[in-house]
Amino acid sequence: MEQQRQEKKQVILSGIQPTGVFTLGNYLGAVRNWRAMQDEFDCAYFVADLHSLTVRQDPAELKKHSLEAFALLLAAGIDPEKSLVFIQSHVPAHAELGWILSCYTQFGELSRMTQFKDKSAKHKDNINAGLFDYPSLMAADILLYQADLVPVGADQRQHLELTRDLAIRFNGIYGDVFKVPDGYYSKNGARVMSLQDPTKKMSKSDTNQNAFISILDEPAVIINKFKRAVTDSETEVAFREGKDGINNLMTIYSAITGKTMDEITAEFSGRGYGDFKMAVGTCVAETLTPIREEFSHLMKDRAYLQEAYRKGAETAAYVAGKTIAKVKKKVGLLPVK
Repeated sequence: MEQQRQEKKQVILSGIQPTGVFTLGNYLGAVRNWRAMQDEFDCAYFVADLHSLTVRQDPAELKKHSLEAFALLLAAGIDPEKSLVFIQSHVPAHAELGWILSCYTQFGELSRMTQFKDKSAKHKDNINAGLFDYPSLMAADILLYQADLVPVGADQRQHLELTRDLAIRFNGIYGDVFKVPDGYYSKNGARVMSLQDPTKKMSKSDTNQNAFISILDEPAVIINKFKRAVTDSETEVAFREGKDGINNLMTIYSAITGKTMDEITAEFSGRGYGDFKMAVGTCVAETLTPIREEFSHLMKDRAYLQEAYRKGAETAAYVAGKTIAKVKKKVGLLPVK
């Protein structure tokens, strides 16, 4: 009997910027799901340090944050034996392909990007070319690894569509070079909002420390932040319009416990917001404690981290190298040998 050929796993790729410690929103919205994907997909995850340069960085802080971001990925369950984990700047092909693709990206396409408009408004003293052109680099990140799928939130859909357009445009000129990626929209990704202003997404750049949960916060700090979380003047734990604060807390509790909104409402019927906030804070603290402890352990073993990101860079350079070599040949760049 003829042996069945094992079906090749789809490639899924995502990156995260090293702009400080991940929040609970980063974890529940993305990183936790990345861990779960490792058995189903051929995964590649990277620290997007080149992207962070669009905003002026303190060099020492950037190095520190890049190492911490890499360690946090591992601490959160990304296994370098199962997934390709690396730091973007360690693979020169990202910058190379980013430049080439920028020559195939129209000015009008980039000028329509809402993130460029938003970030330009926030950083009026540094509206640089990289900020304008970084969607081309993001496209390079994806296309280098011939990714089938890219996990995306609402704020990244424009960039994925541009990536698809660039792949189709390039393939139309030069033949079958890039795989055209699709978006991966996880059903388990929770959109976590600010604890102090639940109409806004939770952000580590928030000036109010009580607005976000760092995944390295101590249990007592986490519980206190949830105790201070904005709710409303009612007392019923129920998910409905006009209850943004409670809706946010229920979303977090549901993401961690797996309970439905109706089950949560029944669990806290007649108990009030105090009990509910305590329960949410406690389950978040219990979930994040192993990550914080593993992160602390990893940061004490710099030799292991260095070996892990060097190995990741080596593998990533090999995979990306095949794509960039094909691209250079197609566009007519003279080979070095």
